[in-house]
Amino acid sequence: MKKKIIVIGSGFGGLGAAIRLAAKGYDVEIFEKLDKPGGRAYVYEINGFKFDGGPTVITAPFLFDELFALADRKTSDYFTLKPLDPFYRIFNDKHEFFDYNSDTDFTLSQIDKFNPADKQGYLDFIKTAKAIFQKGFVELADKPFLNFSDMMKIVPDMIKLRSQKSVYSYTSSFIKNDFLRQCFSFHPLLVGGNPFDTTSIYALIHYLEREWGIHYAMGGTGTVVNGLVKFFLELGGKIHYNSEIKEINIKNRKVTGISLGDNTFIPADSVISNADVAFTYRSMITEEHRKKFTNRKIEKMRYSMSLFVIYFGSRKRYNDGSIAHHNIILGPRYKELLNDIFKRKILAEDFSLYLHMPTLTDPSVAPEGCEGFYVLSPVPHLGSGINWIDEAKPYRDKIMQFLGESYLPGIESEGNIIAEHYIDPLHFQNNLNSYLGSAFSVEPVLTQSAWFRPHNRSEEFDNLYFVGAGTHPGAGLPGVLSSSKIVEKLIG
Repeated sequence: MKKKIIVIGSGFGGLGAAIRLAAKGYDVEIFEKLDKPGGRAYVYEINGFKFDGGPTVITAPFLFDELFALADRKTSDYFTLKPLDPFYRIFNDKHEFFDYNSDTDFTLSQIDKFNPADKQGYLDFIKTAKAIFQKGFVELADKPFLNFSDMMKIVPDMIKLRSQKSVYSYTSSFIKNDFLRQCFSFHPLLVGGNPFDTTSIYALIHYLEREWGIHYAMGGTGTVVNGLVKFFLELGGKIHYNSEIKEINIKNRKVTGISLGDNTFIPADSVISNADVAFTYRSMITEEHRKKFTNRKIEKMRYSMSLFVIYFGSRKRYNDGSIAHHNIILGPRYKELLNDIFKRKILAEDFSLYLHMPTLTDPSVAPEGCEGFYVLSPVPHLGSGINWIDEAKPYRDKIMQFLGESYLPGIESEGNIIAEHYIDPLHFQNNLNSYLGSAFSVEPVLTQSAWFRPHNRSEEFDNLYFVGAGTHPGAGLPGVLSSSKIVEKLIG
């Protein structure tokens, strides 16, 4: 009899684990709450536009190559990845911008526009970031931290790499210009962290981007999801949609299977949760079975910020070169705004934004002659008490007015916007089952990293496993795909 593996959720971590185990010959079934796959990478289709719900930045594409190679397939047989240049265009509040890519000379020329004295600092920064990348990603990203001794082994390296510093503090030791410091320290926000609190280990993201580039999936990130699902089904896997898990069943400290909303029980030898870790423990396993992850412990953990995202399609084109594919629009405040989001947990009057314009690279995701966008604003999670039923529409209006005045002239002129949808922290809580509406699960601070992070094999039950943002190594596509490699090794 083949061992039966149930995977809860069809995000990238769940799909990665399901494919790896199906390729090994396990009987694998995925149960997905939503009506189609992807989890946070859900695709909204509105009036001929396709909007990627979640991840839009694809790095470390070799992780996909590894998956398809398990059955002698090629990534290019399932979807097409196109490298982007520049990686990002980063605007300050004066509308000046900084472009960067993997070309050191080009990046130095961009630094020269703001502070020539920082060019040597940047060279020193990437030299040390390489060492962090080598240790933090190449050596440790796909290694489990199940025992405290695993953590102790790396402590000397962590001290040597100055991991007690924050990403911002680490960056500032090399870069002196205030705007350039922001350009080289914003990356933790891509994985749910505050640059002023997140361990400097996350400076490896900048080096990872330089190493393998930033890519766009033609047709949108949804084509990657669909390609992985197709591959999983070819391997003999099964996937069930509209199938929310009511309970993970436990007997004698062991997971026996899952119960669906209609109380149908499905037995399993092992269960892998790609659902939010806090939600999995708190809402799928009755507290009487939990000795370590009590409700009190879950409530005491720190969680990432949430997001407010507007997806909109326009009749008007904006392909004059002023906007890149990926844009970071920084506001007048940096540390103070991050304090408002992560610490004070208030909805500030100002904001910093990520503006995605995929139609610049791929017109196919919009009707002919139209432009598609996605604008994201980091906001506090629901522990803030913000009433999003009242606040969502005014916040949407404020962001769109700002874009119309400063970056997308005429966007709100009558008849220009012909498709729109927005999501707020309530969506992350209610639709994506994310505790407190956090967009990236457990916040990536030093005391919640590696061994201190919820483990890939449950500390409570030996045959319950975790993949995705809330477990080791963390959020972001490279992180969640690496977590699926760890779980494959642990199940064997």
